[in-house]
Amino acid sequence: MVTSTTKSIFFKGVLDGLPFLLVVGPFGLLFGVIATEAGLNVAETMGFSVLVIAGASQFTAIQLMVDNAPTAIVLATALAVNLRMAMYSASITPHLGAAPLWKRALVAYFLVDQTYAVSVDKYERSDWSLPQKLAYFFGVVLPICPMWYVLTLTGAMLGEAIPDAWALDFAVPITFLALVAPALRTLPHVAAAVTSIVLALALAGLPYNVGLIIAAIVAMMVGAQAEVMMRPRK
Repeated sequence: MVTSTTKSIFFKGVLDGLPFLLVVGPFGLLFGVIATEAGLNVAETMGFSVLVIAGASQFTAIQLMVDNAPTAIVLATALAVNLRMAMYSASITPHLGAAPLWKRALVAYFLVDQTYAVSVDKYERSDWSLPQKLAYFFGVVLPICPMWYVLTLTGAMLGEAIPDAWALDFAVPITFLALVAPALRTLPHVAAAVTSIVLALALAGLPYNVGLIIAAIVAMMVGAQAEVMMRPRK
């Protein structure tokens, strides 16, 4: 069997990332619209997307800002939503941790839900070298992250000109369903997911989305504990 070249693996990553445009596009467009409607100008909106590049926490932060939540609550909630990035980093380190510092910095910046989910799944089913894994990761990045910037800018510039009938908010739940559902393959994953759902619903009445922070932290603890309890059985 002929070994895949780094170049072909890069383009394989591009192809695997393309389907996410169906949800990343509307997601970015929706954020641009909502951010400008919340009072941010185009430059502030773009700065938000370029610096944070994490849609879920951006939407959460914008909503809290609209509700005039204290700055500490906005930051704490956004960080809680993004705690999954720490888990992504720990999971992908065995595959890309030996890369040079500047490449790891780029991976860290572009490590979003879509690039992580697609890349790790492929890594676990291949015997690629480090350069090939990096090539695949950046191949996945190519159609996803630039489109996030472009559509955020488009949404910010169009703002209220986009009619409500377009219902762009469908992209938010669809994106996370598409990413999370295939990952629920083990008991720890399922335990963490169920815990987060139950607690998020039960604590929905707490002010400033504090319930979301509690649900995220407890869910990670439950998932980690389930993983620890299962180790002796392997």
